[in-house]
Amino acid sequence: MNETIKLLKNRRTHRNFDENYELPEEELQLIVDAARQAPSWMNGQFYSIFVIRDLETRRQLVEWNPGNPHMLDSSVFLIFTGDLARTRQVSEEYGVENHTGESVEPVLIATTDAALAMENAVIAADSLGLGSVVVGSIRRHSREISELLGLPEGMFPLFGLSIGKPIVEMTVKPRLPEEAVVHYEKFLPYSYLVIEEYDQIMEKFGEARETKKWSQKFADYFAAEPALISDQVLRISRLLK
Repeated sequence: MNETIKLLKNRRTHRNFDENYELPEEELQLIVDAARQAPSWMNGQFYSIFVIRDLETRRQLVEWNPGNPHMLDSSVFLIFTGDLARTRQVSEEYGVENHTGESVEPVLIATTDAALAMENAVIAADSLGLGSVVVGSIRRHSREISELLGLPEGMFPLFGLSIGKPIVEMTVKPRLPEEAVVHYEKFLPYSYLVIEEYDQIMEKFGEARETKKWSQKFADYFAAEPALISDQVLRISRLLK
């Protein structure tokens, strides 16, 4: 197994960091450079990355999102935004209309581009012996964060990434069985027993922060999802106008 595959297969999420560790500038630059080299739709690169080191800014983020104190304790916090503002500048330069705020497609493109860039950052951090954790819940405060960062119209927060020196050794988390995720040529139905077996695997794994079975967690989450989706779409649409 080559080193890249080994790194990918052993990726773990870290939430506990050495508060006193200072990430060298050259390593931060390597992570940012790796993120920027991620693939994107038509090479459009519809995202922007905000490097947040200021402690007051990070304290404010934790105040809004107290379940993620690592945003302050880590060496650096990156915020990945969808960026449709840049293409609006291009449209203005060419004197043509820009309809990015009238369809969900540009939002999907920007979100995908940002996610690919963030994953590159995750793997780059791992390769440097660092740890990271993705924070999707910053979207609950997208308007406040937009104001905090001074985001222009057409730019919207998607997710954050805490990066630092881990102080707690984490175990590689089991994933769903391949038959539930990977399909060759056509969709192949699988028994719900696969999900039940995974529930048992995760219960044995015994992650302390989990209080429900894997399946129950998502059954409960998506039972309330329609309102959450409509709220989130509304937030993004307001940021695009």
